[in-house]
Amino acid sequence: MGERIKKAIGVKGDFKTAIVPMINYSYANMFMGGAGYIISMYFTIFLTDVVNLPLRSTGVIVMLATLWDAVTDPAMGIITDRTRDKTGKHRRYLLWGIPLLFVSYTMLWNGFGLSGAANPKAAMAYYVIAYMLYKTAYTIIAVPHTAMLPELAPAYDLRTQYNSMGYLFNSAGMVPSFLFTVAILAIFGFNNDLSSQSKTPFLVVGLTLSVFYAFAVFLTWRKTWEPSSLDNHPAPFDLHYVLHEYALVFKNKAFRQYFFMSLAYMFSTGFYGNSKVYYIKYLANQYSTYSVFNAVAGVAEASAFPLNYALTMKYGKKKCGAIVTPLMIAGLAAGLVMQHSQPGGAMRIVWLCVMMLSMILYPFGMSGLGFVSSNIFPDLTDVDELITGRRREGVIATFSTLIKKSISGVMAALVGFTLQGFGLVTGDAVKEMEKATGELYRQSASAVFGVRICVAIIPIVAAIIALWLLRRFQMTKDDHTMIRAAIATKHKYGSVTLTDEEIARVEAVSGQKLADTWLGKDNDGGEPHPLTKNEDGDYEILLEKEREKEELHRQQKEENLL
Repeated sequence: MGERIKKAIGVKGDFKTAIVPMINYSYANMFMGGAGYIISMYFTIFLTDVVNLPLRSTGVIVMLATLWDAVTDPAMGIITDRTRDKTGKHRRYLLWGIPLLFVSYTMLWNGFGLSGAANPKAAMAYYVIAYMLYKTAYTIIAVPHTAMLPELAPAYDLRTQYNSMGYLFNSAGMVPSFLFTVAILAIFGFNNDLSSQSKTPFLVVGLTLSVFYAFAVFLTWRKTWEPSSLDNHPAPFDLHYVLHEYALVFKNKAFRQYFFMSLAYMFSTGFYGNSKVYYIKYLANQYSTYSVFNAVAGVAEASAFPLNYALTMKYGKKKCGAIVTPLMIAGLAAGLVMQHSQPGGAMRIVWLCVMMLSMILYPFGMSGLGFVSSNIFPDLTDVDELITGRRREGVIATFSTLIKKSISGVMAALVGFTLQGFGLVTGDAVKEMEKATGELYRQSASAVFGVRICVAIIPIVAAIIALWLLRRFQMTKDDHTMIRAAIATKHKYGSVTLTDEEIARVEAVSGQKLADTWLGKDNDGGEPHPLTKNEDGDYEILLEKEREKEELHRQQKEENLL
């Protein structure tokens, strides 16, 4: 029965040697999915409505922390690529990041009595430091974890399976984190609204979730294995080395295609994510159902996973994005028409249904591009290796984040400045106006338009661009397998002989003439070493069976010790 189920859903490998390592690797995803999800849902509204900081200050806090994150990510990538350790290049950093994770995530939700109304400069400085510390902890854990994947899962479909398991564990982090947060806010009486009196439940949330996330990362560190990196002998480190390492990344055509596609995707989700809570609370006047909307969105995103996985395994890594992304655009379009709904008004049900439909379509469609991006990414390291002759997972993993996170930080500030510039009123100021007039406060037409710009117009344009760029991405499963076979042959014999068709495919994917790459150098003369295929017509990758035997031997040795 188990084998029939695995075949039906496209899972390859037995439980012991394939599924268990995926689970062990994915525990840390509960932290990376859960912690970020709660921040995206509550942190900005916590700063404006609980701490009472202005929107501009909130945007600056997020911007500075994200810019700091953009700088530390590449630094961490270089550190991991240069690490020599018998346990591998990446694994030990997961353990080192746990204490900082616990301290910083607790600090995010506890200002020790600081108020943005009474002491805005001190409150802003504190949350800049707290968020920077959290971003540092995230970098220490997430960069090595991401860079580890190409080593653990060298095969094209295996990487999809690892990423799919990661998606499931993201949900395993998001769902309990969300339910716990909603429950704590409800217990303290703040589930339908937030104010400066809501600090205690957020402190409880921060402390409890910090323990949960730290334990998840510990499990991955404890149970994951990677090859020793003691034979790693990096070049001398200096500024020229750093600049050269990152300049090489952009020579990779496959990386450039991935980078601009994921950048457009990030613009779409970033503007929407930073403004969604204000859209629901101040434009639609439906914050009382905010937790319900997020629950529906989470279910919709999770329900898209089986479809995305099946399409990827059957048709390749682009298909799910091409099919479901239009639903994302349709969900975003609700922000163009949404109207303020009065409590008890006849149209409230209509607009509630429109919002609910948007909460289904947007995350379902968004998951496609997200799934594509995470599945394409590990393959870029192999294209980089054919160009450079080196495994540079850390550099590849962090080059794009240097630019994308810098832009993301600016986006967060832009959203804050845009909303405040267009006149959006938030926090206790709204309650004071409602108390003075005795009526529900309605935002100005200018403020409403500012929200529409951030939550719909910019995200729709960026999503359309991302979809167009996705269709232009070239590397297929067969291309990737051929490249890995060529690299393995080159490593074993010192040279490789490719057919004219294979040369054309390598050059189309890498954007480099074969003779200018490590793969094409020193291939003149001597005994030819062509690529071979098995009975099914698939390329055979030398040394892969030896590696599988080594992993099986390691597992058997551990069992014997136990």
